[in-house]
Amino acid sequence: MGIERHHTPRLLLRGGLVIDTAPHPVVHPHTDVLVEDGRIAAVGPGLPFDDSDTGLEVIDARAMVVLPGFVDAHRHLWQGVLRSAAVDASLDGYFSRVLGELAGRFTPADVHTGNLLGALDCLDSGITTVQDFSHVQYSPEHTAAAVEALEEAGIRAVFGYGYPVFDESARQADWVRKARTAHFPSRDARVTMALAPVGPSFMPPEAVREDWLLARELGLPVAVHVSAGPVAMRPITALREQGLLTAGTLYVHGNSLPDSELRLIAESGGAVAITPAIEASMRFGAPMAGRLHRAGITTGLGADAVTSAPGDMFSQMRAALMSSHFDGDGDGEDDGFALKAADVLRMATAEGAAALGLGEEVGSLGVGKRADLVLLRADALNLAPVAHDPIGAVVTAAHPGNVDTVLVEGRAVKRDGRLLYENLGGVLAEAHRATERLGTSAP
Repeated sequence: MGIERHHTPRLLLRGGLVIDTAPHPVVHPHTDVLVEDGRIAAVGPGLPFDDSDTGLEVIDARAMVVLPGFVDAHRHLWQGVLRSAAVDASLDGYFSRVLGELAGRFTPADVHTGNLLGALDCLDSGITTVQDFSHVQYSPEHTAAAVEALEEAGIRAVFGYGYPVFDESARQADWVRKARTAHFPSRDARVTMALAPVGPSFMPPEAVREDWLLARELGLPVAVHVSAGPVAMRPITALREQGLLTAGTLYVHGNSLPDSELRLIAESGGAVAITPAIEASMRFGAPMAGRLHRAGITTGLGADAVTSAPGDMFSQMRAALMSSHFDGDGDGEDDGFALKAADVLRMATAEGAAALGLGEEVGSLGVGKRADLVLLRADALNLAPVAHDPIGAVVTAAHPGNVDTVLVEGRAVKRDGRLLYENLGGVLAEAHRATERLGTSAP
């Protein structure tokens, strides 16, 4: 089972309203995009083509907005089967219910279903790349199930191998080594691996050092939640003091960190993934998007946990944009953190890709990049007329129902508003069964 195979070596998106995102978002009306062998071959108006060329598929994009696929820089895909199970929960309540009570009940089959459902949900809403922070690795079988689901869905992913928060016995370095060898033989694959340890904010220094040295041994990037405490009040400083502060590390959230810690992230070449909807609903602290932008830190957006917030990037972009106008000190004055719509769109695409170490491959429409693309219906009532400010319209007005076509490496995973997964009904049925078995269904 998997995505229906509708792959054409050459594809021409004809006459769309194209939005590129690098180096900065810019609009190109009436523009073509040529895809060859899964990569972007040319972008420009009136690209020549031969009507008799049977090896070229032409998509009429004149009523479409064409832009790079969205990049979700932080998400727990295994929680796909727990959608809306903790909407009103505090952070402590989420930890207790989801990570403490429910996570330990997950079988490898449940993880497969959650990851598959979550990945398909991403693709359906135009997210073509996701960082799957998978802190449910209770056994090598759980890991195999999670990775298999990512491959089956057809999404581009960075699988973050994470230790269960409340099960120290599952913190097994040999399991990580086994996963690296068994599932990720190629670093050029569509699904790659990172280590997602608990980290210095929550673990003693000796455990942190073991995890970071394991990542170095295996050549893996690190993705880690950070906050001021409860263990290290200055977690980035703690990493520096141990000689563990390295480029390419992805720090998640960080709302409670002072500016001095953000400066260390910037100076070290690290990046930050923020999840503005979750951070607001669970009261992590003041919004981060504007602070990070001002600090010059590469920033990606993520949905985090569909247990408690929306899973689409349109919702995250709106949350980031609106919360960047937050008056942090309550004096009624502009704190200098406010973003533009273009800044937020870049976080959802090019910056998110860079944050995951994929900036050379995806996130913008540069020639030679992977053809991960999304087409939105520009003639939808909630978007038309889009011509006033196409970037602003995508960020503030679009929603998943506008997603007409989604391509991953030039292969359609959604066409004409329909996800092309062959057994979607079967996945949904499995999700309902998992919900009943886990004891999360409503009475």
